[in-house]
Amino acid sequence: MPEPSAAAVARHPHLGNPLSPGRVRVDLHSHTMWSGDSSTTPEELEQAVVASGLDVLCITDHNAIKGAVELEHALPCRVIVGEEVRTTRGELIGLFLQERIPFGLSPHEAAHQIREQGALVYVPHPFDPLRHNLAEDALRALAADGLVDAIEGFNAKTSLAHLNHAGVTVAREVGVPAGAGSDAHVPDALGAAYVEMDDFNGPKDFMAVLAKATLVGHHWDQARPWRARIIPSTSAH
Repeated sequence: MPEPSAAAVARHPHLGNPLSPGRVRVDLHSHTMWSGDSSTTPEELEQAVVASGLDVLCITDHNAIKGAVELEHALPCRVIVGEEVRTTRGELIGLFLQERIPFGLSPHEAAHQIREQGALVYVPHPFDPLRHNLAEDALRALAADGLVDAIEGFNAKTSLAHLNHAGVTVAREVGVPAGAGSDAHVPDALGAAYVEMDDFNGPKDFMAVLAKATLVGHHWDQARPWRARIIPSTSAH
């Protein structure tokens, strides 16, 4: 994987730090045009991956995995197929999915379906009231039943630092690792937050090394020049 471009380092200075051998940069939370609220095309995503220097990208479109599946072998980085699924109590992310999780399930039903695929349950932006965050009582009930694998401790779109800190705190309280992701809905946001971790092979190995990962990133500045965009239609599945 090439090192980040000068332009990317200018936007995200932390990307200029070289990685130690055997370490990878992993963005655990990102969106493409297969999400209803994102417009990032495959071509833009490819360019953004090269610019950001990411080694692994978790594509976690809203209630869809089609984009992640189609891009799994089409990007200059490894892709983890994920989905940000809306439950009755807020959003959950499944990582290493093989099949789409339907929206509208209870958190426990969604978590069980994720686990049945041998996939991981990741809780995004857990305390951000401006997002479809999982309700705290639902999060703690899932954790008490051993159905949470990791919690987002840094989301680049969460503008208040104490909300991200609360994610790290509750991850420690319930005994699971904290993760980080850009939650990118536009190409330039990719890599605004990620984890630096030892390389891994599969979900079990991923969990083992995520526990020792370093969270890296900053808050994504939403201000950007407007430009017209024509996006191909997609199927939600």
